[in-house]
Amino acid sequence: HYFNKSYLPLYNYYMHLTTPSTMSTINTVNFVLVWEEPLSSQREESRGVSPAHKEWRKVFLNKLRDCGLLQEQKEVIEAKTKITFVLLSAPWSVLCYYAEEISLRVPLQVNIQVFTAPITNWSAQIFSRLSLPNLLSQDVPNPPPDFYTCQFRNNKLQRFLGSNNKNTFFKTSQRHQVLYEILARTAYGSVKRGEVGIDRLITEQVFTAAYPLHEGGFRLPTPPVSPQSLVLREILYSYWATWSSWRHYQPLDHIREYFGEKIALYFAWLGFYTGWLLPASLVGTVVFLFGFWLMATDVPAKELCDSGNSFTMCPLCNICSHWNYSSICVTFKAGIMFDNGGTVFFSVFMSLWSVTFLEYWKRTCSVLSHRWDCSEFQDIEERPRPEFTAMAPMTMRNSVTGAEEPYFPHTKRLNRTMTGCMVIILMVENLCVHMCLVDVCFCVCAYVCLQAGRVASISGSVLNLLVILMLSKVYTSLARLLTRWGERHREQSELQNVSSCYLFVVFRFIGYPRNYKTLFGVRNEDCGAGGCLIELAQELLVIMVGKQLINNAQEFIWPKLRCWWQKRKSSHWPKQAREKGGDEERTEVQEEEVFPWETDYQLLGCEGLFSEYLEMVIQFGFITIFVAACPLAPLFALINNWVEIRLDAQKFVTEYRRPVGERAQDIGIWFPILQVIAHVAVLSNAFLIAFTSSFLPRLYYAYTRDRTLTGFINFTLATAPRNYNQQHTPCRYQGFRDADGDYLPEYFHLLAIRLTFVIVFEVSDVPSDCPLPDLTVIPEQTSSTGSC
Repeated sequence: HYFNKSYLPLYNYYMHLTTPSTMSTINTVNFVLVWEEPLSSQREESRGVSPAHKEWRKVFLNKLRDCGLLQEQKEVIEAKTKITFVLLSAPWSVLCYYAEEISLRVPLQVNIQVFTAPITNWSAQIFSRLSLPNLLSQDVPNPPPDFYTCQFRNNKLQRFLGSNNKNTFFKTSQRHQVLYEILARTAYGSVKRGEVGIDRLITEQVFTAAYPLHEGGFRLPTPPVSPQSLVLREILYSYWATWSSWRHYQPLDHIREYFGEKIALYFAWLGFYTGWLLPASLVGTVVFLFGFWLMATDVPAKELCDSGNSFTMCPLCNICSHWNYSSICVTFKAGIMFDNGGTVFFSVFMSLWSVTFLEYWKRTCSVLSHRWDCSEFQDIEERPRPEFTAMAPMTMRNSVTGAEEPYFPHTKRLNRTMTGCMVIILMVENLCVHMCLVDVCFCVCAYVCLQAGRVASISGSVLNLLVILMLSKVYTSLARLLTRWGERHREQSELQNVSSCYLFVVFRFIGYPRNYKTLFGVRNEDCGAGGCLIELAQELLVIMVGKQLINNAQEFIWPKLRCWWQKRKSSHWPKQAREKGGDEERTEVQEEEVFPWETDYQLLGCEGLFSEYLEMVIQFGFITIFVAACPLAPLFALINNWVEIRLDAQKFVTEYRRPVGERAQDIGIWFPILQVIAHVAVLSNAFLIAFTSSFLPRLYYAYTRDRTLTGFINFTLATAPRNYNQQHTPCRYQGFRDADGDYLPEYFHLLAIRLTFVIVFEVSDVPSDCPLPDLTVIPEQTSSTGSC
């Protein structure tokens, strides 16, 4: 649909005349296709053996051959399985043809010496200005050279650097992009039914895997050699993926050279975010320690602990008994650590921190995209996705480039989009039911565990964490399925712009003695004796820390177990390798020799960056939206991210098959999501402090009654109504009501103060239009964006 159909047959015929039909003369393998077949003839309908799968495979491989790709098959016979490897390689003419179509950038032949400067970090500039040694820097060998580049044009081949050597002109990652472009747009059946591309074939289990090869092993050679002799994968493992590199900068240029700009930008953002968590965690730790000091000197806490039997409180549930307010002395003091004046300061600090962090990341991202020639990628250079190209029913002229490009009318996907929206509505309803069930469980726990309210609350938080982890797997899989089924996205970056943001604001309508509010016939649960903030802090710590521990354990253990199991299955039996090429066929028994395509097949398939970004964005939401409840959240996030960087690096270098390098200009839709979270965080912290914290009531009491807060406990307690006390023991409850249950003037005074605080908090956190100080200066010669 995208190429000139009248030209392709002539081009393919020319390819068969000028290139051999086998790979006997090919030195490199650009891509590998794999499928498995059971040796038992009784399992004809099992995976990979059905007649339809055989036919699809045959058609697909024949069309790849018609496109000019060279193929060679290797068969490995194990105990019960035959594994077939198809080694693909593209000759020079195919590489040139598709490189021009997908707008690959190659270095220009110019007589200018290009200086490769290291990436400048803000911390390095601070160390330099203070004349201190930078312990975070490291000398990584073989930095990738930087050139002025331009989009490849076959008719201007001599103007590009290295055009006299066809074997090294295109980088390995660029060859992978060309091969994947062909694999992704080749049809194997009906185009109208979406039977296009290698990804669909893998989903249908026609092929088991499709991947480019890693460049050698990752372990350092023995005996040791000079660092300049190491290949790129060994350099990444030694200077990036090992745990000893935790205190060093990431070699972003090397990462980009091996994995592409998209993955490099993810690690650049993750490292930048982790560095900015350091000042936030330091301030949060100081605020938390300040809470310890207040816990020992707070006047209301001393009054409560010394009150004895002075305050008899009303029952917390219908079958509960009266209790003394002094019995919660320890819990009340613990709540002061999270509910104090320092929390207000830290909330303002984190709101400004989040906005400033995003602004500086925009600058850093612009520097990196300029350095890596991606500044105009989305506007001019990004090509339609291969699947979109093959399935689009019509073309339309691009208003920017003027070229005819595939187009999918919006009316054709309206029905599927509406169906996806209905499924999303059902998912939201399911979440609401889940919330109600958790609340009912909390109420049941309160009934059963009358004297163990804290245990019931913690168990409810753990239950909530488990449900979140289970539902997240289901909803993520369903969202991906709906996205690919219901929508036709033109570019890869547009395909990734699918996200959901959830914000649940819970207002507690409790009532008062004689007039308690109910939900489904069950009395609404009030905050615990220590206050609402300590419960929110507990929920935050259980979900955030627990989720991070589970995710890190899963990322560390599960891939290693899967790799170990795959290697164990293939190492117990001697293998017979059968090589097909031309008219000859050779079979030989291999006891120890393992080829690179077999080694890489034992690794795990790369699952992309969606889950990695999602985990970090959720963490960013926790430390900004609910920072008023837990000042230690940035510290836990910092520790987690130090581990996360090395775990992700190890996965990509040692445990994942090599992904196809993709270009990107920024982190995509995740940046607008972070901006929304930053704005929501300001609103959330304002309401948490105003309506959940005791900061404003204490401030109001200090300015209207007693600055030492003497008598504050009695001020916050109301007496049960007269008709209630006539039937029960007289008791107190938290609230600002009179003996008849009506609101006192102090309630309305506080309500006005709370609303005013929200407005002032919002206004004070609005970012100004003043330019930020320039901490990231683009070097003059680090830019390689050229023009023809």
